[in-house]
Amino acid sequence: MGSEREPIAVIGTGYVGLVTAAGFAELGSEVWCVDVDAEKIARLQRGEIPIYEPGLEHSLARNRRRLHFGTELAPALAHARLLFVAVGTPPTYSGDADLSAVHAVLDAMPASDRHALVMKSTVPVGTGASILRTLAERAKAGFAYVSCPEFLKEGSALEDFLAPDRVVIGDQGDWAGEAVRALYAPLDVPLVRTDIASAEMIKLAANAFLATKISFINEIANVCEETGADVLEVARGMGLDHRIGTHFLRPGIGFGGSCFPKDVSALKQLAGNSGYHFQLLTAVIEVNELQKRRVLGKLHKHLGSLVGKTIALLGLAFKANTDDMREASSLVLAARLQADGAKVRAYDPVAEHEARKLMVGVVLADSALEALAGADACIIVTEWPEFSGLDWRAAAGLMAGGLVVDGRNFLDPGAVMGAGLVYEGMGR
Repeated sequence: MGSEREPIAVIGTGYVGLVTAAGFAELGSEVWCVDVDAEKIARLQRGEIPIYEPGLEHSLARNRRRLHFGTELAPALAHARLLFVAVGTPPTYSGDADLSAVHAVLDAMPASDRHALVMKSTVPVGTGASILRTLAERAKAGFAYVSCPEFLKEGSALEDFLAPDRVVIGDQGDWAGEAVRALYAPLDVPLVRTDIASAEMIKLAANAFLATKISFINEIANVCEETGADVLEVARGMGLDHRIGTHFLRPGIGFGGSCFPKDVSALKQLAGNSGYHFQLLTAVIEVNELQKRRVLGKLHKHLGSLVGKTIALLGLAFKANTDDMREASSLVLAARLQADGAKVRAYDPVAEHEARKLMVGVVLADSALEALAGADACIIVTEWPEFSGLDWRAAAGLMAGGLVVDGRNFLDPGAVMGAGLVYEGMGR
């Protein structure tokens, strides 16, 4: 099967790059992976995976003969004409996307009339047109260009690659767009073939809408707390309307991660740069930030001053099944708790290594019960499955206080209260 498939290159070996490489290798393509980080490439060559993503390590090992890792572009250019760009585009202080890594890729490319850049990185609308102009100015106009945004959810990224809701391809109607279409054809899923700018907007608009849905249900949760309604029942009733659906109607402490905060800010900034004030997204961002204060408010309601109190955070990653700490709610909560004079203990089954790089003054425990020992209260920050099955009677015996704030509405309130603890959910 491999000889029948188009070989590809993937530039950048982060979450998106590695999953893209693994996914195409699963489909039978030879994949040349390139990264400027020599240490990361050396680890990958040894079979070590630098990120935690369910199924990824086994997939890369299973397809090891199809995968080639290196720091030089030349072998990739020699073997593949489709160059999937999966480099980071983090937000700048202004809210714009930092495209320096994308421009570094352009700088490294030689002139060619047989290669195409296929943009997987999330970029502002208009980036494709700008790249084509830049290539033309540098006598590299022979390069084709395709926008093929990723829609991968951390924690289920490989599954999302192999069974996506849709594949979006934005191109100029040339060979490159057709070649990318052929690569994805075995997946037999809806294909959106469109222009480059529209493909770029689809990614930003999709993530902004999902973030809006999260902020909306969080606002409903806050109103439910004031009126005595149960937001989970409200969400259940709402979700049965097929126009609304059940997805992303889980209230909590707000969204985080590498995509939603960045993409919402990027779309808001893009609109502003174009002369349009996107008021709705301004509110979405504000609501998301205020949700962390709601959690602190629950602590103050029960404990009063937090000076000298010990608060346990259960879960640190921005969501379960990943070690990603980017824009994680735990970072904001830990900083605000410490600012209020509290001592913070924490536990995460996977993200401890990443958390140590980012959290100062937080005691990291080896288990949930160890984190809870001596705590005046605990906050469920990440919905790791092991927390739902925690022995809350044992926890009650270890804690100095009795407050459990379920920031994800993940626990069984009856089990928590049955252990003699005080349960506080979000909108319940």
